[in-house]
Order: sequence, then structure tokens, then C-alpha cells
Amino acid sequence: MSTVRFLRTFVAVSRYGSFSEAAERVALTQAAVSFQMRALEEELGRELFDRSGRLAILNAAGRDLLPEIKQFLDLYERIRSPRRPGPGELAGSVAVGAIVSCMGLLSKAVSTLKREHDGLDVRLFSGKSSELAGKVESGELDAALVVESGRRVASTRWTPLYEEPLVVIAPAKATGDTLHELLEGNPFLRFDRTQRTGLQIDRVLRRLNVHVHEFLELNAIETVVELVRQEVGVTLLPLLKAAQWATAPDLRVLPLPEDIGGVVRSIGLIDRREHSRQAITDSIFKRCSQLQDER
Repeated sequence: MSTVRFLRTFVAVSRYGSFSEAAERVALTQAAVSFQMRALEEELGRELFDRSGRLAILNAAGRDLLPEIKQFLDLYERIRSPRRPGPGELAGSVAVGAIVSCMGLLSKAVSTLKREHDGLDVRLFSGKSSELAGKVESGELDAALVVESGRRVASTRWTPLYEEPLVVIAPAKATGDTLHELLEGNPFLRFDRTQRTGLQIDRVLRRLNVHVHEFLELNAIETVVELVRQEVGVTLLPLLKAAQWATAPDLRVLPLPEDIGGVVRSIGLIDRREHSRQAITDSIFKRCSQLQDER
């Protein structure tokens, strides 16, 4: 199975033109990509890249093999779904990812589908949006619930599911009456700025022109809110769909000012175009959408 992973990485390198860029897309380190390509060359008994410069350019042997490798990977995908399901039946194996805040919704949707379809095998994975999107692009995942990046790749499609507005969240007894007073007069609990949501929050802070006093940075939204409940500080986060923060007596939730505009993060499904298990990923998305409407 490692060879299949190496072949997917090879296709990613051929598409993006460098080990470093491919590493970012498939959620590996550059060293891991380099190791995989060396191992693949040893297994196939030939060099596949021109490494004379900073870019990883396919040589003649690599260009000759690329179409066959793509055909092999397509065949492997079909083998994973060997049986054609009957009308209305879902059968086969898929791998689906989700960011942490969406995993509950995805798990519930998948569990109900599995009860209805005995031949359905779904493996779930959690991760950051960028990592999950890269794995969908490389074929390691069939689909993932992620935060929209605004970036479009021809081999994938994006289907929006719902939006979450960004809000300021503070303890009920926090110092300050206005949004600016809360943000500037209390320790600021920042969400991980290496993630898409964290970068969006950073842009909003600049537009607000506030000078926050950073106290800590975490990559778990619910943990940040729990620290706010404990009066550790204030934060700026998306108002999660399943959360009851706005009605909690120990929290103050303030919308962003009108001159900033409706700042939201968009959650949706990314999957590869016309893959062999699209009927399954479409059904998972539909069930997620139905559950979301029921909330």
C-alpha cells in the first residue's frame, strides 16, 4: 500500500512542480516527499526527475510513466468499489475527513447511513482544513468537511454547507462595555493563526484596528471558549452552529460592527470531481445538510 501512496505523491509533484509545493498539498514534509520519490525510483529502477535546479521537473522517463501511473491509480480506485450497488443502495469503501468542529455532524451523518446500508464502509479522519484539502487533492481522502479557502483546484469541487459569523466572546463579568474595550482591556485568547480560521480572525483584528494583549494561542475552538468561561480572557471566534454560547449566562457574545460587514467562515464539502464513489460522498453531504437543518 505504501507504493500507492508514493504514486499519489508522484502525481502531486508532477502537478505542482516541486517537492516543497507537493508536500504542502499532500500534508507531508518536504523530506518525506523526497524520501518517497527516491524510494519510488529505486523500486522502478530509473530516475524520474531532473533535480538540477530547485524545481522537481519530470525527466523523459517520468513523463512516459505519468499517464500509466494515473491509469493505475484510477484502476485502484475502481477496485476499492468492486460491486455495483442496486438501485438506492450505497456500497463500497470511502475515506472522509473533517475539521474538529464538524466531526460530530459528520459522525452522526455517517452512522445513520451505515445503519441503512450494510455494504457501506466509511473511515473518518480529523485534521486541519489545509491538510484535509491536500489529501483530497492527492486522492488519500475522497472528501472532507473543511473551511473554505477561496482557492479553487480544477480537480476538486466545493459545495457549501453552512456559514458561521465571527463574534467576540467574553466572560459575563469582563471589563469593558464595547467590543473595542473588551478586546483591548482583557487578555486575548487567540485561535491558531496557522489555520484558515485563525488567518481570517487576524484579518478582522486588523480591520477593527484594535491592539490586543495576546495571552495564549490554541487550535481548539471549544477549549478557547472554555477558558473564556473561566475568565482567563476574551476571544474572537466563529459562532459554531451547534454551540449555545449566545444564551449562556456566563458568556457575552458580541457581533462585529456593521462597518466591518458580515464576516463569516464558510463550511462545506470538498471532493474530487467525477470519482468512483461520488454517489456515497454526495449522500453523506445530503445527510449532513439534513441534520444541520434540524439543529
